[in-house]
Amino acid sequence: MPTYEYFCPTCNQAVTLQMPMSQHDRGEAACPQCGGHELRPQVGTFFAKTSRKS
Repeated sequence: MPTYEYFCPTCNQAVTLQMPMSQHDRGEAACPQCGGHELRPQVGTFFAKTSRKS
């Protein structure tokens, strides 16, 4: 499940949420502190693990 990073202007805090991509695409993200839906997406890191055969 992907991890998304947001900033909540109501709480003035950065929050990290794990949710399915379909839920993220529908805009159903809510702040776990205050329950607000006015979250701003933040730029985060990306990590992909692949197997490489030599």
